[in-house]
Amino acid sequence: MSDHAHHHHHAHAPAGLAPGDFWVASGHHLCDRDEEGRIVATADLWRAFCARPELMPPEEACGAERALHAALLDDPLRVVTPAEIAALADADARENLRVFLGFRDRVQAHPSLEAAWLALFREGVQGIPPIFLQMLTHLVARAALEGVGDPFTLRAAELLFRPQRAGIHQGATLLADEEVVDMRAASADLGPLGNLLVQAGAPPREVELDVLTEENGHLYRGRSDAHDFALDIAEDRPGQHGLARALERFIGHVIGEAVTIRPVPVIEDRNWTWHVGLDAEATAIANDLWHGKKVRQERLARILWLGILEFGDTARVLPKVAGKPVYLALAMDAAQKLRMKPQNLVAGLPLVAREAAA
Repeated sequence: MSDHAHHHHHAHAPAGLAPGDFWVASGHHLCDRDEEGRIVATADLWRAFCARPELMPPEEACGAERALHAALLDDPLRVVTPAEIAALADADARENLRVFLGFRDRVQAHPSLEAAWLALFREGVQGIPPIFLQMLTHLVARAALEGVGDPFTLRAAELLFRPQRAGIHQGATLLADEEVVDMRAASADLGPLGNLLVQAGAPPREVELDVLTEENGHLYRGRSDAHDFALDIAEDRPGQHGLARALERFIGHVIGEAVTIRPVPVIEDRNWTWHVGLDAEATAIANDLWHGKKVRQERLARILWLGILEFGDTARVLPKVAGKPVYLALAMDAAQKLRMKPQNLVAGLPLVAREAAA
């Protein structure tokens, strides 16, 4: 048993309540860690999944549904037979449970959540609700950032699992949490950044959000679960570098490759060989550029961040790419939304296939 797990079982307070923790809502304190710092699911983590509103029996649920849900809360890793599911009166309840158990069993087939994350995206995630994938990404990103002190890196890492709204404003490239912006716009919680970050064409309401700075950065951890700091990723701002550091940590910890990433303002290399779009929009724009198509300036301006990635171990890189820059690109769409897809790194990095680890 690792020291962490040993300590975890004797701690008086959940590990998640330690001062200076961040992203407590990920549920990472419900998990164990292995010797390499990878995160390992526990019955408590699955219990938290079972307690999600989608799986809670509603008022009118049948006795069989209530009994099965109670049994899962008691033993969330128990085998549930097809007959037990068939006994539920409500078709939605049967479907939700099948989906949940399918996800649970696919994750549990792996020794860590990181291994499960990679396998799910390699094998295909059809039929898994996006919310479950988001929760899993939140957990593995939290493990990847264990020990990081820089608030700009931590805030940038939220892009891995939380959609953002982008606003370009007086030299700043501001990213704000989409859910928070929408929530505050709905309640008209006024403030100076709002009409930028509220949807184009929506009534001009303002949304009060603090931009993360050197001065207020010490507040990030305590507020990290509120997602109410905006991040400036414009050239040479700390957020531009924070995003590079966050991606380095994620790629190192979850994908298992040591990389160095340097943010750049533009694609410097005319004959660039390889790129990874970190979202659907950046992928489409970079593919068009690569194929020599004319890309309108207005569309090009949607690329909000570029980085050049170098691999620590060049033997791992496809020969045709070795020694050449690998560009990472992140863009917003026409509605100024930014939805990073870290899974694009799984298929997108120019790596020689690894022998299956024993």
